[in-house]
Amino acid sequence: MRLVRDHEGVSDAELHCCILIVMVLFSASSRTKVAVSLDESTVERLDRLVKKAAFPSRSQAIQEAVEEKLSRLERTRLARECAKLDPAFEKSMAEEGLSEDVAEWPAY
Repeated sequence: MRLVRDHEGVSDAELHCCILIVMVLFSASSRTKVAVSLDESTVERLDRLVKKAAFPSRSQAIQEAVEEKLSRLERTRLARECAKLDPAFEKSMAEEGLSEDVAEWPAY
């Protein structure tokens, strides 16, 4: 598929590259820069992962690590809150009125 362009001298590959750059700049603009301090050993480990192409950059590696940690904390909080519930009480609440409703259900 050929792309429509204003200047005949621009190749499809160059145009694709420009589009990708604009997309990257647009997505990067929705991010906030944050300065962090890390132990030297952590930075070395991080750099090894980037060098092995596990991540495209330090920034991306840190972004994913923070997102994963936040998700784990949120799941842990949910588990703690669920542990506070009384299973017998929750079951009785779920079944409340169920015996009356069963009579109204159509036969299958």
